[in-house]
Amino acid sequence: MSTASATTTARERARRELTAEILSAARRQLAEVGAAALSVRAVARELGLASSAVYRYFATRDDLLTALIVEAYDSAGAAVEAAARPTAPGRTPRERFTAACTALRSWALEHPHEYALVHGSPVPGYRGDSRTTAAGSRAPLALLHVLADADPAPRRPVSAALAEQAARVTAAAGDGPAGRAAPEVVVAGARAWTALLGLVSSEVFGQLANTFDPADAFAAATVEALADDLGL
Repeated sequence: MSTASATTTARERARRELTAEILSAARRQLAEVGAAALSVRAVARELGLASSAVYRYFATRDDLLTALIVEAYDSAGAAVEAAARPTAPGRTPRERFTAACTALRSWALEHPHEYALVHGSPVPGYRGDSRTTAAGSRAPLALLHVLADADPAPRRPVSAALAEQAARVTAAAGDGPAGRAAPEVVVAGARAWTALLGLVSSEVFGQLANTFDPADAFAAATVEALADDLGL
């Protein structure tokens, strides 16, 4: 390896390492003050850096926030995708669906601040972009893949307005089962996804306290009921 190549590689490695340190410090800020109060200056102060040094990596607070959101969505999406895969011959769509739902809940309980970042109150003034949209689609599309693979797939009739909206989902999903799913399947998947988020959010944000708490049995029963409703 040439001296120039070695220098470039070392510089890239140093950049990756500092980027990771910045994101780690920003996640700690999320836990302490929440997304709305996230501050590049505070992150820099924690790392012993000048704010200008952090701004070379993330030009604005929103750029840093976007990186955290994409990271959170990708982490949750990877967990759900892994659980939803037909990893063994004969694994049923119902088994894949319940495993995927359980994976999202487990991820949320392990990463409550990251879950709150992407599924809690919107950050005032912040707008996502194509990166956050793509990352945020991973988990729900994994569930939609399972439903599209089911035989028979969910077939409750939908209105013309819902069919038009479902077409947006399949257009964005691209190739694969989700991109070819019928409108009825897409709408059923959206119902299941929003119900799942309601369950997980209720637990993560403490709304089940003094009732179904701990929520293991309630969550398992709810996921099984969702599978029943979908005909899996």
